[in-house]
Order: sequence, then C-alpha cells, then structure tokens
Amino acid sequence: MTKTPLMEQYFRIKSLHKEAILFFRMGDFYEMFYDDARIASKVLGLTLTTRSHGKAANVPLAGFPHHSLEIYLNKMLKSGYKVAICEQVEDPKKAKGIVKRAVVETISPGTAFSDKLLDVKSNNYLFSLFFSDGVAGFSAVDISTGEFLVSEGMENEVIEQINIFNPSEILISESQDNYLSEKLKGNLNIFKTVIEDYPFSYDYAYNSLKNHFKTTSLKGFGIEELRCGISAAGGILEYLKKSQVENLAHIKSIKVHHITKYMILDSSTRRNLELITPMSNSVNKEGTLISIIDKTLTPMGGRKLKKWLLTPLKNIKEIEKRLKSVDELFKNRNSRKEVGKILYEISDIERIIAKISSNKANARDLIGLKKSLIQIPLLKRALNRERAFYTGIAVRKLNDLKRVVNEIDKSIVENPPTAITEGGIIKEGYNKELDDLRKLAYSGKKWINNLQNLERKRTGIPSLKVSYNKVFGYYIEVTKPHLSKVPENYIRKQTLVNAERFITPELKEYEEKVLNAEEKINSLEYEIFQSIRKKIMKEITSIQKNADIISEIDVIRSFAEVSEENNYVRPKLTNESLIYIKDGRHPVVEKMLPPGEQFIPNDLVLKRRDEQIHIITGPNMAGKSTFLRQVGLIVLLAQIGSFVPASEAKIGIVDRIFTRVGASDNLARGESTFLVEMNELANILHNATPKSLILLDEIGRGTSTFDGLSIAWATAEFIHNNPKISAMTLFATHYHELTELERLYSGIKNYNVTVKEWGDSVIFLRKIERGGCDHSYGIQVARMAGVPPEVIERSKEILSNLEANELTPDHFPKLALKKRKDSYKENPFQINIFTMEKGDLEKELEKINPDKLTPLEALEKIYKLKKMCEGENS
Repeated sequence: MTKTPLMEQYFRIKSLHKEAILFFRMGDFYEMFYDDARIASKVLGLTLTTRSHGKAANVPLAGFPHHSLEIYLNKMLKSGYKVAICEQVEDPKKAKGIVKRAVVETISPGTAFSDKLLDVKSNNYLFSLFFSDGVAGFSAVDISTGEFLVSEGMENEVIEQINIFNPSEILISESQDNYLSEKLKGNLNIFKTVIEDYPFSYDYAYNSLKNHFKTTSLKGFGIEELRCGISAAGGILEYLKKSQVENLAHIKSIKVHHITKYMILDSSTRRNLELITPMSNSVNKEGTLISIIDKTLTPMGGRKLKKWLLTPLKNIKEIEKRLKSVDELFKNRNSRKEVGKILYEISDIERIIAKISSNKANARDLIGLKKSLIQIPLLKRALNRERAFYTGIAVRKLNDLKRVVNEIDKSIVENPPTAITEGGIIKEGYNKELDDLRKLAYSGKKWINNLQNLERKRTGIPSLKVSYNKVFGYYIEVTKPHLSKVPENYIRKQTLVNAERFITPELKEYEEKVLNAEEKINSLEYEIFQSIRKKIMKEITSIQKNADIISEIDVIRSFAEVSEENNYVRPKLTNESLIYIKDGRHPVVEKMLPPGEQFIPNDLVLKRRDEQIHIITGPNMAGKSTFLRQVGLIVLLAQIGSFVPASEAKIGIVDRIFTRVGASDNLARGESTFLVEMNELANILHNATPKSLILLDEIGRGTSTFDGLSIAWATAEFIHNNPKISAMTLFATHYHELTELERLYSGIKNYNVTVKEWGDSVIFLRKIERGGCDHSYGIQVARMAGVPPEVIERSKEILSNLEANELTPDHFPKLALKKRKDSYKENPFQINIFTMEKGDLEKELEKINPDKLTPLEALEKIYKLKKMCEGENS
C-alpha cells in the first residue's frame, strides 16, 4: 500500500506512541486515524468517517476542532486512555513540503493538569512500585502540585498505601507486572502503565534523582537508605520526563512518607467508617465524615484535610500541636472569622505555580497568584494575635513575596483574556517597544476608521462601509444602486448579490501596517509573558512553602469552626490503653436526623485489663452499629488533631482501627458475603496488636446459626486470651448467648442497647447500659416491619423451643463447655466423611447375611454386637 507523505509522517510518529491515542494536528483540527479513530468515535461521540490518502482508500478518520482540545482530552483520560498530543511545530506558511509535526506531550490519568479534569480538593497521584526480597518501595507524585513522596516497607504495608493514596495511575516495571497483579488479586480498578525495567534499577534511579535535584547525593532528603523507594522514585521520574518533557521545575524536593508514623486504616475500615466515600458508593459525599468536618476555604486546605483524615498521627506531641492551634482559634471567634475572610480570597496557589513552571499557565493564573499573595500580610496580622505554637511557626515562615506581587501588578492587566498568544495581556507602560507598536497599530486603525467618513463625503455614497475579514483583509463595500459613483482608484475584489467590494492602494498600505503591528504585538506580548513567568519561577520554593502553610492554617480553622458549630470538645491524649468517652455522639448521624429529633449520647470506658472487650447486645435498629462507628470516628478525629463530639474524652493512642461492620459481597471475584466477612476477620486476628481498636459487628451472621455463634464465641475468646492481640474491642452481636462470656473472663463485660417493651412492640431508647440483653427482639422488629401475624406467632413457638435447650441442667452455658485435652482429636461419635475408617463393629456387621440367619443365630449375633459396642465405649 502506497502512503502519502502525510500518512508516512503519521505512521512514523504513531509507532513511537503505540500505547496512546494520537491526537494529530492538521490545521485547525486534531485528527485520529485507524484504531484510534474507532476508539475515539465511541468514547468521544465523534462521527467516524473515511478518507482516501493516496492509494490507501477508506482510511478510518475522526476529528474535532483544535479549540475543543481540553474537552475531548478530559473525556479520553476519564475513560482510562493515555493521549499523545502531536502538534505542528513549524509555521505552515514557511514549510517546504509536509509541515513538521512532533508529540509535545503525552498525558495519562496520573499526569493530567486540567482544572476541568481534577478535583480541586483531591490530589491526583501517580504511584510507582518496586519489589525486592519481601520489601517494597513506593513513590507518589502529584504533578499538579509538585508533591513528591517516597517510602518503603513490608509488601503488605506498601500495598495498603495504594488504597490510602488512591492514585489515578500506577507504574510498574515489565518484569514485576505479573507479581503486582498477583498481589492485588483484582482488588483495584486503577489505570496501570507498564514501562521498561531500566529506570527502576537502583544506580540509574539514584543518578536520575541526583541529576534532577542537582545534588551530589540524596542524603539531604533523608532517603539514602531507601533502596527500593529510590528505585520506585527513579521509575516515576523517568516516566514524567518522557511525558512532560522538561516541565518538572516545580518538583523541587522529595520527602519520606513514614508509614509507621501514622495510624493504619485499611480499606475495610475506611469504607465501614465512611470517611471519604459513603458505603452506597455514591459520588455524593453526603453521609461521610469529610462532608461534616470539611469547612476549608481553599483547594489546598481541602486536599490537606483529606490527607490528614486518611493518615491519623500516632505521636502525641504532634497531635497536641494541632489541638493547641485548634483551641486558640476555637476560643477566638473574631480572629477565626477574620482568617476565614482572608482565606476565601486565596486561589489554588499550589496548582497555579505548577502550571506556571510547566508552561501551562495563562495571564489569569498570574492575576490569581497576585491576589492570593496580597492576602499573606493580612493573614500574618490576623494570626499574630494567636500564641499557638503550631500557627506561630506558620506565621513566621509565611513569605510576603512582594517582588512577585509587584512584578505581576505592573505587567499584567487586571482582566486579561484566556489566550496568551493573541495579545491584550500586558499593561501599557511596561515595555517601550510594545507601546510603540500599539501606537502604530492604533494610528493605522484610526486612519482606517476615519476612511469610511472621508470616502462617504468624497463619493457621495451614504451606504459605503469599510469592513474587515480574514480572507480579504480590509475592504470598501458599495451597494449596487451606487456602483455608478465608484471612483476610478477603487479596485474590484468581490461581487456579491447586492453589493461589490473594493480595495485601494492606500487602504492596503495601512492594512499592512496594522496587521504587521498586531502580529508583532502578539508575538512580543507572548515573549514578555514568558519572561515574567521565568521571574516568578525563581520563587517557586517560597510560593510552595506558603501554599503548604496556608493549607494547614485552613484545616486548623476548619476544625475550630466545626467544633464550635457542633459542640465538640478538646480530647485528652494518653499512651495508656484506654478510651474514655462521656456523652459521645456520631458526628455524621447527629447532623442527618430529622428536625426536632435529638441524638442520644452514650458513654464508654474501654481499658485492657478489666474492660477490654464489650459484648453489646440489642435488637436490630437499636443503634449498635452506630455506636461502634461513633467510637471509631471519635478516636480517629482525636488522632488527626480535631476536637471530638462528646462532653469529655480521654483517648489512648491506637495504632490501627479494625472494623468488621455491615454486610457486603464481591460477586466479581466469586466471594460471598460470609467469605468477605471471614476474610476481614482473618485480617484482624492476624494483624491486631495490644494498641489496636477492634470494632466487630455481627460476626458470623452470614452462615448457619450454630456455625456463626461458634465463630463469634471463639473470636471473642481469642482476642481476650491471646497476649499478642488483647486489643480493646467492641463486639456487637445478636447472639445473646455471648453474654455468658462475662462469667468466664474478667476482661469481658456485657452492655446492651436499651429498649422498652410496649405490648408486642419495642421502643428503641438508643442508650448503652451495663448488662446483657436476653432477647434480640427480632420477632418484635419483624412485626413492626409488617410480617404476617401467622409467621410472628409461629416464630414465638419455635423460639421458645430453641431457648429451652441453651443451658446444661446446672444452668451452665453449653457453648462454654470444652472438650478434654485431646479436644483437637476427632470425636469418635462425629462422622467424618473425609477420614472415616472401619472399626471392628462395622467389620462384624459386614460379615452378617441376614437372609441366611435363623432366629436363634440372629439373637446370638445381637448379643455379640452389644458386647463389642460396650467394649468400644468402656
């Protein structure tokens, strides 16, 4: 097949970007061909057409106007595709033959910059992994803010970080791709990019990082010993350089993310506590903790709060710094309101400076930066009255950056256009050459504007017009009734139905002056804008530090605002294994109650020795699950440095919060509700420590009653008796048989959610009280739900029969009975279908042929078998 020069150029460029959809610039359009066109037509809703290119007839084609690039690019990225943008890199007017084209940028979900694609209050992380001998390193970068992190740890710890960072894209080397797939087991639905191995080699990665940061070693960043982490970071840096070319100036540093510094919240806990996403998986965040506590006023603050929420601290001193700052702003409402007004005027500095350094910013971004930096002196004054150590440090480190403010103020107009190549962005008086060109263009335009009045008077044609279009430039239009009055120096250019268009040598002369001046103006303004951008880039580090400090101030102010609005208190922190809460409330549920309905607060005392495990019984709908979640959320809020919904709280630092709450399944992976429950339970029992908090709700309900009850009982015993766990635990259950555990173990105590019986109905009082509950009230709840009376009455009969057989004759719980020391041997009376062997009794039975026995022989055989049976059981 013979290809045209254009298609040869296309195939050559496409061969270098096989993994991406190629947006191929052709004049005012971006075109896609062949498979790219077919994919784009479906994803973008474009019409798929065909076009002949030389002898290659019917080439599939789809395209869109160049000014719609951002819209269609975002659609492709959201659909999980990588896009290579191929531009015309020379002026078509000066091209000899085919216009030169080249890919100027490759964009994937993890390298996107577009404001329309990114969530302003969420980071857009690109994540990289490297495995070696049981250790895993990871690196995470947000190209839209310049944040660059690295860490390493045990493989399972690092895999869990994927859930915490929730990256848009994961990088892995070719040789480790299959291994990563095995580790993930299909759990994550994240865009994955597989790249060559060499960027991940330690030496290459080390040198790559040194070269980028222009240092002689990595010791200054504190990452020198993180070999796997360095490999992961090297892979990510190489990928970015290939994707973003040289636009990484805003990545000025790399920081260690200390996994052990933070409380671990696994995916089950984050889901069950509904921290960021509701359990319904709705896009709407209503019903989540973040929807209640996020009162941040800047995008940076929103991202910081989300980060803090997913990584609670374990160090009391660091938590107390935050709490002290919250306390200061909590007590000083006037300062808090003033700070809020200032923060409201601050734009997304982090992403603006990233766009500036990556040559993606426009003049409006610079104005946004200026207006934000102007607020810093005001913010410092507002906070100088606060003595809190945390905000005090922030105030001292804030930089006014007056040079940047002044440079933008004297150079950029207040309301610039979006485009930076069409002029109109630089102030008059900033550049003399630009001012002279503008005068020239203005004088030319003024002469042309006056020409219409002059020619009307000279020719006597009242309808004569001087107009402009891109095809003919400036022209004189005369309607047909007045054509006889046209002077001889008019040169005809175009005939219309009702008029004719003319030019004059003098008009063309001024047109050339104007257009040349405007072209030079646009070009010069762009050059000036780039020079201003470079001046601002010299202050990238200071601007980024300002953004980070402002984001922390915003979160602290948000915590203080929420605490006053919702009547939260400052928690006391301790390293003891203790959780004491007085009048605790669920921060989300209390805000979602119908008007006039009050949330019922509850107390809690958990401590490892005599109140280690609380068995909480009560009917459905009584509030057991709410109570468990509220305790988890109060502990978490305390450890992120927030006040908590209670009248008093003393919180012992926990290293993990484990939750097994609610029913769910994973049909895509063939996992039933019960298997998911058991997987989560196994994770808890294997990983919990004496410093953990365990919240268990309805363990064992996904299987038969006896199986479920047995698992629940054994689980409580295991947590209580195993010194490697012995964690503080809340255990909500419908198995009221578990209340017998209190009689057996000193660290297990019974509590119940109180109800009041009213005839055949129950009233939920929502109060947690000491003591067990003898009934689950399931039948009453069923009646309230409208189950037919016949079913209700029969249920009562069956329940009565079942309850009659729960205890031994001496009223000891049968579940508490243990087998003798050989309890792990198989019970001889329990049929085992896998290992059953024939005994003497069975062998003797096999020898008997009943059809040939006389009555006397049969009687003798029975006596013999009876003696054998007595012998086996003796």
